Amino acid sequence: MRLATLRDGTPDGALALVSADGTRLLRVGGSLLSAMEDWPAAQARLEAAEAPLAAGEGVSTDDVDFAAPLPRTWQWLDGSAFTTHGDLMAVAFNHDPLGNDRPLMYQGLSDRFYGPADPVPFPAMEHGIDFEGEFGVVVDAVPMGTTAEEALKQIRLIVQINDWSLRAIAPIEMKTGFGWVQAKPACSMAPFAVTPDELGNAWQDGRVGLDLIIDWNGKQVGRANGAPMAFGFHELVAHAALTRDLVAGTVIGSGTVSNANYAEVGSSCISEIRAIETIAHGAPQTPFMAFGDTVRMTAVDSAGRAPFGQIDQEVVRA
Repeated sequence: MRLATLRDGTPDGALALVSADGTRLLRVGGSLLSAMEDWPAAQARLEAAEAPLAAGEGVSTDDVDFAAPLPRTWQWLDGSAFTTHGDLMAVAFNHDPLGNDRPLMYQGLSDRFYGPADPVPFPAMEHGIDFEGEFGVVVDAVPMGTTAEEALKQIRLIVQINDWSLRAIAPIEMKTGFGWVQAKPACSMAPFAVTPDELGNAWQDGRVGLDLIIDWNGKQVGRANGAPMAFGFHELVAHAALTRDLVAGTVIGSGTVSNANYAEVGSSCISEIRAIETIAHGAPQTPFMAFGDTVRMTAVDSAGRAPFGQIDQEVVRA
């Protein structure tokens, strides 16, 4: 199933079921957040709506003002599960590489996720505005101490995320030993959240094996694949649940999608591009984003289909 949220003047929006080809949708009542809180009942209701949608009921998705699938939720936990990204960030921030024996994760802002076409406001370009393309999962209620094997069964939906970052502020906050606050504003989501079966063979071992195409100001800068995570999403969920229950609707991110063959596939964030330039030339050459810049992110399968739809946003002055 593909699910979307339509703006209706309420904080959580209106839940809609989207056709397999992404061209039609049918409102099904309630919100995605409320559906997550009773997933078995919501799943039955959504499956019952599939036949009417396939038969032609509903409306076109053209010109629909989509919100994020989850405009807000209870918890957003972002991992950093791609080893190459971690290695390049060590160069970007001039610190020793972090160990890879356990997942890296921080708790970010969850009371707002931007929609896929929302302009994204920032107070100053001097803060080092950067995009970060990644994937995420939405889980059912996960009890404390859940194993990775059991956690895999609690993954209900998969989403595509742009985890905005302010790179000039990040090292300052890192040195405090506390978590990020100023360096991590609200994230963005692509319009469609999908059930794992929707990805077919691209969902393997808790990993999303899709290419994430990223265009910055109309130029492609990345096409990394989501499969080579050092830890699968089920392992990230189990890590997060070691000492806490995870409430239904918790979103857990993969961290920036990054591949070892970055010379061929490019990068999913500017900071990686700058780190690669530092390795090659001794200093970064590419600036971070400016007001008026655009970024487009589209995850595609081997047939060129985009299960999550597309993020297409402009950076604006707050």
